[in-house]
Amino acid sequence: MSTFDLVIKGGTVVTAADTINCDVGIRVGRVVELATELDGAEVIDATGKLVLPGGIDSHCHIAEDGFYGVKSVDDFESGTVSAAFGGTTTIVPFAEQKRDKSLRAAIQDYHAKAEGKAVIDYAFHPILVDPDE
Repeated sequence: MSTFDLVIKGGTVVTAADTINCDVGIRVGRVVELATELDGAEVIDATGKLVLPGGIDSHCHIAEDGFYGVKSVDDFESGTVSAAFGGTTTIVPFAEQKRDKSLRAAIQDYHAKAEGKAVIDYAFHPILVDPDE
């Protein structure tokens, strides 16, 4: 039985603190160990390559109806696929509250726009248009 679902072997792993030659052990979609000689059900040979953590884009515009007269051309599918190809694994697009609508309704609306389309992780940065108590 394999110890990990996936092992990325032999690469140069770059973290926030170090650069080391090791394997990356992944279980249930999460990195759980950095070590050498790891065994996995699936193995990716990264010899001679850098293994980097995914980036976070904390300022992006996806599926916006219109902001200052500009409509977003990307929906959550095209925007997150593009992000993933560029190495970004999390985005934080703006979610604009509409006048006379609750902030909760705005967030629910953006979750609905992302449902079934987003291929990476996401959160929302609310734009408060109609603040109240």
